Amino acid sequence: MAKLLSYPISIVYFIFFGITLVVFHPLQWIALNVFGYQAHKVVVDALQFMLMRCQNILGTRFSCNHEHKVPKGQPVIIVSNHQSMFDIPPIIWFLRRHHPKFISKKELGKGIPSVSYNLRHGGSVLIDRKDPKQAIAAIQKFADYIETNKRAAVIFPEGTRSRDGRPRPFQVKGLLTLFEGIPSAIILPITINDSWKTIRYGKFPLGLGAHLKMKVHAPIVLKDHPDHQALIKIIETQIKDAIKV
Repeated sequence: MAKLLSYPISIVYFIFFGITLVVFHPLQWIALNVFGYQAHKVVVDALQFMLMRCQNILGTRFSCNHEHKVPKGQPVIIVSNHQSMFDIPPIIWFLRRHHPKFISKKELGKGIPSVSYNLRHGGSVLIDRKDPKQAIAAIQKFADYIETNKRAAVIFPEGTRSRDGRPRPFQVKGLLTLFEGIPSAIILPITINDSWKTIRYGKFPLGLGAHLKMKVHAPIVLKDHPDHQALIKIIETQIKDAIKV
């Protein structure tokens, strides 16, 4: 019965989702090209807020447990598990003061109103997963950007989404590259729960009534952990221990 009900509600959701992306695309262009980076960021943040409101149509709720203070004026590396595309807006919205930027696959850099534009022009990096050499070089350049501008790099070390909430093993190369390229970083491990329930039936229809919970763990000062391989194990354990399947 729940799945049957989700068909018409999903259609309504996709209508509002599409309208939101189309409306915010020219707003981003105007903000960036006329007023600059800060104006573009305001528009991108507003886009995430509206995308979350679109998800409310599905009965999706959001909560963020973030009790820790992160020092200002330092770059941040946000490390999170990944359960669905619905993880992205709350990360950007709830952590907007850190200016989150993403490592994304190159396919997302074209064809999607608003999303592709922001990935190409908002400070994120697009990588070719089939070309490790290009990917590492792009991440190195991205790391330099984050270090220089004191912004936040978001990485999903599982490499792809977990469609049933069960975590996948971390791939360490991207993390190691960020650690080496952003030596002054503060690391923020994040655990996301129940985002996968929105795609429990696949891309259509969408699941109803999910409660996406985001837990931000205590900040870790990268320079206090010279053994980066050991640090990755600590972060992976911390994130995965808080996942509830």
